[in-house]
Amino acid sequence: MAGIEEATAYSRLSHYESGTHKPSFELVCSFAKVLDVPECYFYTVDDEFAEAVLALYQGFKTES
Repeated sequence: MAGIEEATAYSRLSHYESGTHKPSFELVCSFAKVLDVPECYFYTVDDEFAEAVLALYQGFKTES
């Protein structure tokens, strides 16, 4: 769904989560589309700020 083959998805996602590998920006964009979040959500370090970004994004979607 996000451009990752099912057979390797668990391993690849685990490597991304642990920081062993970094996904390309294109892959992050695919994740964002599938999860319906803005791309910048994945690059925000502060959890509270990430929640604010998500709320703003959802607000814009509601207005559209």
